[in-house]
Amino acid sequence: MNMNIGLPDLLLVSPMIALFLASLVPITIKVLRGNQEQPALATLSQALIGLVAAIALLMVFGGPGQTAFNNSLIFDGVTQWMGIIAMAAAAGSMVLMYENPATKGRQFSELMFLAMNSAVGMLVLVSAVDLLMVFIGLEMMSLSLYLMIAMSHEEKLSKEAAFKYFVLGSVASAIFLYGTSFIFGATGSTNLLGFMENAQRLIVDNRLFLFGTCLVIAGFCFKVSIVPFHAWTPDVYQGAPTPHTSFMATAVKTVSFAAFLRLMATKSLIASPNLLDILQWLAVITMIVGNVAAIVQNNLKRMIAYSSISHSGYIMIGLITTGVSENGAFGAGSVIFYLLSYAMMTLGAFAIANLMERSDSHIVNIDDLAGFAKKRPIMALCLTIFLLSLAGIPPTLGFFGKFYLFSAAIGEGLLWLALWGVVNSVISVYYYLRPIVVMYMKEGEADIAQHSLNATMVTAVISAILIMSLGMVSGPLFEAVEKSLF
Repeated sequence: MNMNIGLPDLLLVSPMIALFLASLVPITIKVLRGNQEQPALATLSQALIGLVAAIALLMVFGGPGQTAFNNSLIFDGVTQWMGIIAMAAAAGSMVLMYENPATKGRQFSELMFLAMNSAVGMLVLVSAVDLLMVFIGLEMMSLSLYLMIAMSHEEKLSKEAAFKYFVLGSVASAIFLYGTSFIFGATGSTNLLGFMENAQRLIVDNRLFLFGTCLVIAGFCFKVSIVPFHAWTPDVYQGAPTPHTSFMATAVKTVSFAAFLRLMATKSLIASPNLLDILQWLAVITMIVGNVAAIVQNNLKRMIAYSSISHSGYIMIGLITTGVSENGAFGAGSVIFYLLSYAMMTLGAFAIANLMERSDSHIVNIDDLAGFAKKRPIMALCLTIFLLSLAGIPPTLGFFGKFYLFSAAIGEGLLWLALWGVVNSVISVYYYLRPIVVMYMKEGEADIAQHSLNATMVTAVISAILIMSLGMVSGPLFEAVEKSLF
């Protein structure tokens, strides 16, 4: 195999290189200061500069279908959009880390180093079209995240969350790698571009390829919380510090779906009705389980965790549509557009949860929101926008995200799948309205953290403004996404 690396390859991966070099700055300064932390704001600024540089380089050097490192990485519209969404969500989560009592203070330089290296893994993951590169990106992202969660100043739940995530994540990675070995045995390649043209024939004629594909899909289903691979999500989301939960629910989920989308884009589902049926039922069951379980939750983070599971079910509709469509641009565009809206909504919701945490072990329940609208009317309005958008109420961005997803499914004849999506959206309105009712209609003294949280409030306000303003221009935005793909 010819692996000559030239300047074009290095330019294409320059976002990853820049982000990795930026990650070295905080810990290098800490070493030079005699293991003394520099001001947290300086550390955060260095991390954000690295992320902005990565986004800028991604926009400059990415192009339609350019590949690097012997076709292991591709830099197309999917890479650019998913990468930008993930880096922006990671930046928002890092701002929350700066002000959260479980993450600020000691070892903040190490935390930023790990967060940025996790983001490097994300950039590998969104551009990988070789299953081994996908695995490398997954592990680089996940290993940093395990350490980040375990580093929390909270002594009990975060350690349990890190251990659960590590053990179950390792099992999922093993399943993914096992499936990759079967695909390699069947095709002699792990490159998706290499067997894309023959995928439909292989999945019918070659049982080894079919089995390997099923295992790889199972590995992805764990990462994006598809039932029955979802059991870790509520416990880990609740136990991890709120900024890390935001990091997982937005940036990690975005890039995991990006890699999943690459696999679906091989169109192998067209030739495998049984696998198609299984994935459709998984999507439906995921939506139902996520929404029904969220109804009975009183812990705010746990409710959002089950909400996140249901949204994975919605996004699966878009993946399946991409997998059965001859022209997958509309289906893939609907997935990217939905992930854009989902990342902003969820980041904003966790910013409000961050606002209410007074200590590293403080648990925020929905009932604690009583009186919040009186104390912080602007933040209450922001949370209302996030929840209404998650429910898919117009004219928020979340409504248009669901509209494009379901339209793509109907266009490919998956009417029953779209109907299940609509039914579950109606169910979700109940638990999304509950915090709004508590905020505005119940008397109480909402507990709000006493320390400064200006950056967190700015993050919430910006997210709310974007959700409303982008909802007004959703048509041109979706067209821009669709035209840039494939």
